[in-house]
Amino acid sequence: MQPKQRELTGFFLGLLAVMMFAGSAPFTRMALESFSPWFITFGRAALATFGAVIALMIVRRPIGKRHRFPAFAAGVLLVIVFPGMMALAFKTIPASHGGVIMGMLPILTALFAALIDGDRPSPLFWGCTILGGVLVAAFALRESGFQFSTGDIWMFLACPFCSLGYVISGKLTRHMTGWEVICWALVLVSPITFIGAWYVWEPRFFSPTPSAIWALMYLGFFSMLLGFFAWNIGLGMGGIARVGQVQLLQTFFTLGLSALLVGEKIGWDTIAFAGAVVALVAIARRAPIERHGQ
Repeated sequence: MQPKQRELTGFFLGLLAVMMFAGSAPFTRMALESFSPWFITFGRAALATFGAVIALMIVRRPIGKRHRFPAFAAGVLLVIVFPGMMALAFKTIPASHGGVIMGMLPILTALFAALIDGDRPSPLFWGCTILGGVLVAAFALRESGFQFSTGDIWMFLACPFCSLGYVISGKLTRHMTGWEVICWALVLVSPITFIGAWYVWEPRFFSPTPSAIWALMYLGFFSMLLGFFAWNIGLGMGGIARVGQVQLLQTFFTLGLSALLVGEKIGWDTIAFAGAVVALVAIARRAPIERHGQ
């Protein structure tokens, strides 16, 4: 494959992945029609684990002992903590509302990456981070009648855990392919997810709505598994810097899917807030960072 074709393929895979991730918010709202937040969390992970086991059986590549704990930690954060908090949040806030708050994920991920690797971000980076946080908080307060709702609190707590999970996963990709990281993360936390799914099961889950079933399947196979496959392969083919910029579109995809799938009304004020957050993230991602050891 020619370099330009490889780069273009990586870009479209990254775009596809971001669209899958953007569906997490509205599909979680749909799944809540019939399932509890924690059953959605454990159930989606259990579904994704089946696919992960098949993939790992095909390649038959074991994970090194020193990589097991980081992969387990990434699994706890990305497979259990973040989806669980997100599901709790969407019991009381619209998917579009949460989508704006999640617009801070790229900048939080960059922040954790800098702190963990010992890098020193520039004042511009810190300024964008603080201003972005203030902007998102102002949006949440305005939408919730100038007081943080329970859903806002869950969403604000969820985002740092997600970003930390991304950074741990990213560091593991230095030793194994990206899709292997999510597969091993799913497998290593599977005792928790399967026991958790059994523990939180309720008899009413025997009669879910068709839309809730499809939503749970989407969350398991697309948001939790195939999205990471496409994302990590796309980053490898098209370059992290170039393809990573596609994530800036995720908030807008979430707003569009929220309107399309769950009928949420998206006002111009919401779009304006989302645009401002995305603009700050774009500036922060281009801000200089003094690398450790330089």
